[in-house]
Amino acid sequence: MIDETLHRIIPVTRDWVERATARQLQLTKPPGSLGVLEEIANRLAAIRQTLKPEVQRRRIYVVAGDHGVVAEGVSAYPREVTAQMVYNFLRGGAAINVLARCGGIEVRVVDAGIDADLDEAPCLIRSKVVRGTANFTRGPAMSPDEATRSVATGVELAQAAVSEGIELLGIGEMGIGNTTAASAITAALTKSAPDVVTGFGTGVDDAGLQRKILAVRRSLEINKPDRSNALDVLAKVGGAEIGVMAGMALGAAAERTPIVADGFISTSAAALACVFCPTVRDYLFIGHRSRERGHDSLIEFIGQRPLLDLQMRLGEGTGAALAMHIIGAAAQLLGEMATFAEAGVSERGN
Repeated sequence: MIDETLHRIIPVTRDWVERATARQLQLTKPPGSLGVLEEIANRLAAIRQTLKPEVQRRRIYVVAGDHGVVAEGVSAYPREVTAQMVYNFLRGGAAINVLARCGGIEVRVVDAGIDADLDEAPCLIRSKVVRGTANFTRGPAMSPDEATRSVATGVELAQAAVSEGIELLGIGEMGIGNTTAASAITAALTKSAPDVVTGFGTGVDDAGLQRKILAVRRSLEINKPDRSNALDVLAKVGGAEIGVMAGMALGAAAERTPIVADGFISTSAAALACVFCPTVRDYLFIGHRSRERGHDSLIEFIGQRPLLDLQMRLGEGTGAALAMHIIGAAAQLLGEMATFAEAGVSERGN
């Protein structure tokens, strides 16, 4: 399934960007006066192949999984918090729920690898690949088959969303220990030193940070992930929720649908998707710049600048939800603003 999806991802055409740029020049505003909003709209036009791109139906998937590396003392919270926070999402009480309600965004919660059996809930998608990953300081986090299944699950979720009429996708996450996994992925892909890309995550103290850095360093030394092989990196130092989010980025690109990554962890998944297929960059928006130490390295690796910088580091898809407001506004400006001719406004002289 993954190979078939990769073959369906094609670059956006420069022709549609040029058409959108030409329309921007006809709208009732000075050329370039809407700045980055114009760039966003032009990309949307190229992705959707229309000068009136629609991104009204929006959905964020909050993908959850547990991590064996928590045994190394890398988190300020116990492993049980993953399942507890998932119930909070399902009840509508988390930050992502509030921000989604503000923006008319649907939220779906995915159990990709929680080490617990959750009760049934309307917005819960059961896609458990593992009951938590293994401790990657002692060996691979997942088997190659588990990593493959997590990515395939994400592809299927993206395909299903598009078939249901979703026009803009977002990826967020929940998983105690997953900033450590994201740091290991970042170090592997960017060849950065672990202490450069490993941050405080949920708020560990200085001693906790040193444990995280040591865990990342050990994971790389023991597992030796191949940075040119996304599945190898994912299996050795990743997580099930990260694999699902990477698959969603691939699936969205194959369906010519824009997708918004949130912060550090979801951007590590997006970076893996770009290793699978560099063309994924054409369909990807980075919602915001996280305060997590390694995020800038991932942003540079992907080559897309974040839309917002609000000093956030919560995860859950919160930055993606806020960015969706911006993306939606950009689309409507391109499609709904009057041209000089339509408004009877004189264009500027030579």
